This record gives sequence, C-alpha cells and structure tokens, in this order.
Amino acid sequence: MKIYNHFYKIVITSLNLPASTWLQILRRNYVILTLFLSLNFIAATPAMAANLSGDLLKQPATEITVSLGNSANELKFEPNHLEFEAGKRYQLRLTNPSQLKHYFTAKDFADGIWTQKVQAGKVEIKGAIHELELKPGAEAEWVFVPLKSGTYSLRCPIPGHTEAGMSGEIAIKN
Repeated sequence: MKIYNHFYKIVITSLNLPASTWLQILRRNYVILTLFLSLNFIAATPAMAANLSGDLLKQPATEITVSLGNSANELKFEPNHLEFEAGKRYQLRLTNPSQLKHYFTAKDFADGIWTQKVQAGKVEIKGAIHELELKPGAEAEWVFVPLKSGTYSLRCPIPGHTEAGMSGEIAIKN
C-alpha cells in the first residue's frame, strides 16, 4: 500500500493537478474499465461455447430415439421420460411413425442446453431451438449438450394431444 501511495504522490505532484481533478479522472476511468470488462464477459460467452463445442465434438454422442406417436396413432411419446447428464453430448433421434403431425416441445429444456445442430432431411439447423414439428413419417436428429440441471416438461401442443397423453418429462442431472 505504501508503494501505491508513494506513486500516487509522485504522479500528482509531477503533473501538478489538483486532487479533485484526479478523482474525476479515476472515476471516469473506473466506469470505462467496468464497462469494458462487462463487454468482454458478454463477448466471451460465444467464445466459451466455441471452446466447449470443440472439446465436445471429440466426444462420441450417446444416441437416444424418441417416437412421437406410433403406427396405431396413439398420442404418446415413447419413451416419455428422458434422462440426460450435464456436460455429455447426445444425439436425440426423433421419429414420427404415426399418420398425424406432432411437435416435440420443451422450451425450458431447450434453454438449458447447447445445441450443436438439428438435422432433418437435407437441412441442418444451428442455433436456439425450442420446438420441432414432425410431419407423418418424418425423422429429425438433434445433437446437443445439456448445461443446466433440472426437470423439464415435454409436450405436443396440438389441441387435444397433451390432454390425450402426449406429454413427458426430461431430467438433466449433474
């Protein structure tokens, strides 16, 4: 602390500025430094995700298949309870063997994961995904890494489908 006080006295006397001016300069610089560090933290978030994805791309994905309905047109997810472990890479294969369209909707779950990609047909989608619609006979692949532990609801929001039993639960464990 003595070194800083000594340095402070040298700088103030050599530049011949009043202490109140120095306080204003320090306050302004403190605000600028705080904003700069905050922006760096915000900007680092995508970079951290990129580092996370680089390490995880080397990890083999655990494959899990979920059917939205079945060939008898029963309104249910098979299985309707999914468990994932935070920090592991998964490949969720969604199929719709029924003659009705269905949705795989789990917004809170989707907010707690890092999505590497969603692929359906010849289209690959990247970024935030909250809901997938599967038409009759459709298949989709969702590759992701759970980040946030918790229990999340899964449902098909088509009127009458949730009420008829097309709901489930997704658990992410640490």
